[in-house]
Amino acid sequence: MIRVDRNQGRNPRTNGTRGSYAVGDERRARILDAAVTHFARWGFNASSMARIAKDVGITQGGLLHHFRSKEDLLVSVLEHSDEQDVERFFSRNPGNATEAFTAILDLAEYNAGRPGRTKMFNVLAGEAGEPAHPAHGYFERRYRTVIDKITAVLQRDMADGAVEPGTDCEAAATELVAVMDGLQLQWALAPKTYDMTGRLHLYADRLLRSITVDGSGMPA
Repeated sequence: MIRVDRNQGRNPRTNGTRGSYAVGDERRARILDAAVTHFARWGFNASSMARIAKDVGITQGGLLHHFRSKEDLLVSVLEHSDEQDVERFFSRNPGNATEAFTAILDLAEYNAGRPGRTKMFNVLAGEAGEPAHPAHGYFERRYRTVIDKITAVLQRDMADGAVEPGTDCEAAATELVAVMDGLQLQWALAPKTYDMTGRLHLYADRLLRSITVDGSGMPA
């Protein structure tokens, strides 16, 4: 009887490496989740790498193996969050102003379902007003990207005759983003009772009606 070695043709080193990668990826994900909690509660400056490592169940040296510094960890947290947002809401260019505004509303609703990340965003955005803050450049780029995308859609609608001529499209886009962030701050104070998405929908509807040629607003 010929016995078949099930491991024949396999490279044990390769299999072990894959397992190590999986463990490393899982640990990295747990570190990012813990960092979100800490940055949301204490902000960047008061957060401690030692406390984050303790919550994950590893040493601070183990944490530094994945992230070289607290600044590196912060950037990774923000980039990871951005990747999720871009893929979910901005992977396709909106066809018109209504679709662009709807994407913002969908993002607000999504944010309401992940309070930890949303509170972290609020705290870090406030801290990042200081130019020396490691997230200052990130927030500058993020706001510029979102505002530019909405502005471009409004300008295209204006060229097509759907938006009133002479509309300050960049101002409208800036206002929409500012109102969303302001509502998120108020929602963070009373997330169980404050209807962030509903209030944002009302504002987006008023804004859209004020700039469209036919006075149309957001879908009900």
